[in-house]
Amino acid sequence: MDTTVMLGHGSGGTMMKRIIDEVFFAAYAGEELLRGDDAAVLPAPAPGERLAFSTDSFVVTPHFFPGGDIGRLAVCGTVNDVATSGATPRYLSVGFVLEEGYPLDDLKRICASMAECAREAGVALVTGDTKVVNRGHGDGVYINTSGVGTLAPGVNLGGAQCQPGDKVLVTGTLGDHGITIMSCREGLSFSADLESDAAPLNHLIAEVLAAAPHTRCFRDPTRGGLASTLNELAAQSNTDITVEEDAVPVKPAVQGACDMLGYDVLQVANEGKMVCVVPAEEADAALAAMRANRYGADAALIGEVSAAQPERGPKVFLRTAFGGTRILDMLVGEQLPRIC
Repeated sequence: MDTTVMLGHGSGGTMMKRIIDEVFFAAYAGEELLRGDDAAVLPAPAPGERLAFSTDSFVVTPHFFPGGDIGRLAVCGTVNDVATSGATPRYLSVGFVLEEGYPLDDLKRICASMAECAREAGVALVTGDTKVVNRGHGDGVYINTSGVGTLAPGVNLGGAQCQPGDKVLVTGTLGDHGITIMSCREGLSFSADLESDAAPLNHLIAEVLAAAPHTRCFRDPTRGGLASTLNELAAQSNTDITVEEDAVPVKPAVQGACDMLGYDVLQVANEGKMVCVVPAEEADAALAAMRANRYGADAALIGEVSAAQPERGPKVFLRTAFGGTRILDMLVGEQLPRIC
């Protein structure tokens, strides 16, 4: 029995078959994956439905951290990206780039985590690929996931849909993931435990859409955090967005870590949160739906959309706790590299 990944596991021969059978198939194979074809043939959507498709690669270090691991992150990230369109995520592909010498027990642990998260999200892992690179050239493991979902007739979400008067909501506390990764990576310890927020949010999104059917858009504030996400939405819709600093939910431990490290919590990455823009008359219903879901218990209404001034273009503003107002810019550069 092999105990580490070797170059032969990416050769296309018997060693590759063995790692596929004993690791990947054993963890999450269903009927489609067990066919062993290069492509998964999937049932066609119902008449009038559309497909949503997304892909992402994950290179986070360390691979295991409080609240998750690179495998959970990979499933959550793509499920959430597909779900932001209003689609129901259905199928995921998984591509591994493995480094020679990587412990198979760690790979099995990652695969088990992916399988568990996929079950929670209600998606199937149906096709994949494995490559192995020389020792010292791959940082252990990289993962690519692609996702396909079905989109019901009439659903048309997107940043360009935001309108003056709309309300801006977030599904929970910000900065948890980025600060957790940084604290693990640098060996920092704080008075309170930090934990990543990595979570599949497709069910929460579906519940919000049922309660607030005229929702404009969802967006997950991953790299660049809330600040970058809101600037993207403002630019897409040619509007201004004003956020109330006191309304933004942040855990005291996360805020304390940001203050100590010199980070702006509004620019720190999240992996289990959504920004949601809804018409003002549906904001209370959307907020209640979020808070009824375990991943939205700390949801909050944090701001409002308004008309942009033509002479300067769309902007995002932060109304501070001291009563002043400042521009909330997008993140420039890479504040926390390798966080997803």
